[in-house]
Formats: sequence, structure tokens, C-alpha cells
Amino acid sequence: MRREAFSVSGAPFISSRQTVRSISFTIVVTLVPVVLWSMFLFGPTTLAVIGTAVASAVAVEFAVGLARGGSTIHDGTAVLTGLFVGLGMPPGVPLFIPALATAFAIGIVKCCFGGLGSNWMNPALAGIAFAHANWPASMTAWVMPRLITGVEGISGATPLGFVRTAAGPGGVSAMNALKAGGYSGSALSRAATGFLNANFFDRLGARLPDGYMDLLLGIRPGCIGETAIIALLAGSVLLLVVKIIRWQIPATALLVFAALIRFFGDTGSSPFEGDVLFAISSGSVVLVLFYMATDPVTSPVSRRASIVYAAGIGALMFLFRRFGLYSEGTAFAVLIANCLVPVLEEVLPVRSRTRGTK
Repeated sequence: MRREAFSVSGAPFISSRQTVRSISFTIVVTLVPVVLWSMFLFGPTTLAVIGTAVASAVAVEFAVGLARGGSTIHDGTAVLTGLFVGLGMPPGVPLFIPALATAFAIGIVKCCFGGLGSNWMNPALAGIAFAHANWPASMTAWVMPRLITGVEGISGATPLGFVRTAAGPGGVSAMNALKAGGYSGSALSRAATGFLNANFFDRLGARLPDGYMDLLLGIRPGCIGETAIIALLAGSVLLLVVKIIRWQIPATALLVFAALIRFFGDTGSSPFEGDVLFAISSGSVVLVLFYMATDPVTSPVSRRASIVYAAGIGALMFLFRRFGLYSEGTAFAVLIANCLVPVLEEVLPVRSRTRGTK
């Protein structure tokens, strides 16, 4: 009998028990420790910011659903978008900013382009970018954690902003610039560093310098969601295990970003002396790469396109951090990459398999 070839496309024919609702609330659960730790660091104002963003997201989604004759708030994506926007805000930001930023994210970026599954860029990141464009002073008004000051509301620069201002072009490393500028550390950081050195690094013939644990524990000024890096990493591992996110995107972006930082230097450092650990732990890199760049709606489907997409994010992150107006441009890097996804999917489509039948 004649054998005929036919193509099988790369569509996901295997069904899954995961639903949009279960995925959304699983991600929300992994972010609960981040919210609680941020409340511990910055006080109850963080809960007000996050609550305002979530309430605005649900209200706008509900209003759009009424206008269209059907509610979509049950799938949990509005709650997740509001949570992401809230985590991308400074702790002391005026509450009208997260409310309007989330309304823009849901009402314009998501719903005006067809709703869930049809938006062409990440709604939460678009909302954060909208806030930066309209209220840059409020979006860069940082406060110090209570563990350092003992009280709430004391302003201070983020480590990235401080290094960019203080380091200059003299080839000074980021951590040395922080120390030289009197950037104070916490007793908790010193205790954790001493414990790790005594029980782990000393046995390997290495030593963890002071200051990095403050960055990893979030005992520093920054956005609400970027400070709890250890909790974010733990949540990311869970999402990888249950296959809600794909490892290729954050891994590739981190690899490209780290290589560029190392070889070309970060702010103030010389080439081949860039501090990769400082670069990754001093901003929103972990939050954005693991939780937002992996959004299945706005990231590529094919593996090859995903690698190129992620590499582009890593390269843009480096360029924005090294030469951009803000001390960090992670959100803008992902948004630009989102815009390129249709082109990447066309140039690097899912590979089809050819099989024969009798």
C-alpha cells in the first residue's frame, strides 16, 4: 500500500487538568510570602497599595463584563494582574496611581484587545510603564525598610540608584560604592552572612562578602515585590515543578544578562569586572523574568522563538540598566520583546513532524 506523508502541527493536543483559574490562584499563592515579607519590611502601607490595585482590577474587569454581557472575574486573572501591578509599586506611592495603572492594564491593554488570551503585551507591565510615564517622581520615591531605620516612611535611594549616582566612571565595584557611600546594612544581614560563611562557604574555601544578604532578603529600598528575592525564587521553583512556567525563558534571559554584565561591566565598574550577583539581586529581575516574561499569552509558543525572545530581554535589560534614564528597565525590556513575539513566531514557528501511514 502507498505511504502518504502528512504534517502534524505543534498545537497542544494533550489535554491538561490545569485551568486558567487554577493557574492564576496557584501563582497568587506563591506570591503570598512576598506580600507578607514586604509588609514586615515596610509596614501596612504595602497592603493598602496592593489592595487598591487588586480592587481596581476586579472592578474594571467586572464593569467590562457587564458591558459585554458576561462576567470574567471568576478566572482570577484580574486579581493576578492587580497583584502584579501592586508589587511593581513603591511602598509609599499615592493610592490613585496603582488604581489608575491597573485600570489602564485591564481596561485598555487587556479588554480592548479582546480580553484574556488576545492581549499582545503583558497588562501588568504595561500598567507599571503607564505609571512611570505619568508619575515618574512618585514611582521613584523610595522608602527605607523599618529594619534599618526603626520607623516607617524614611526616604532613601535603591542600591541601583545609589550606585549609579555615587560610583561614577572610576571603575569602582557596586558593593564598594555602597560601602564608601555609607550605605548601611542590617544586623540580620550580618548574622545571616556570618552563619553561611561559617557553615558553608568556609568549607568550600570561599567567603560571602557583607551586604549581599541585605539584597537577597530585601532589606533595602525598592518596589514592594522586588525585595523578597528568596521568596520569589522559592515560588518560581514551585511554578516550574508544576509546569506553569517554562524554564527556558528565565534561564536564557538571566544567562545573557549575566554575561553582558560580567564582560562589559555594570554601572561604575570596569569591563570583565561586573558584579553579576549584585545586578540580579538589586532590582526586579527575578520578579519580572519568572513571573511576567513567562506569561503564556504574550510569550512565544515555539521553543526556538522563546530562546530568541528571552535573549532579547536579557540584552535589553543590560542596555537599559547601563545606559537608560532609569536605574532599571526590566519592565520595558519585556514589553518591547512582547511586541516582537508575532514576528518571532512567524520566522521561528513550531517545528512540524512528518509521519508516514500505510
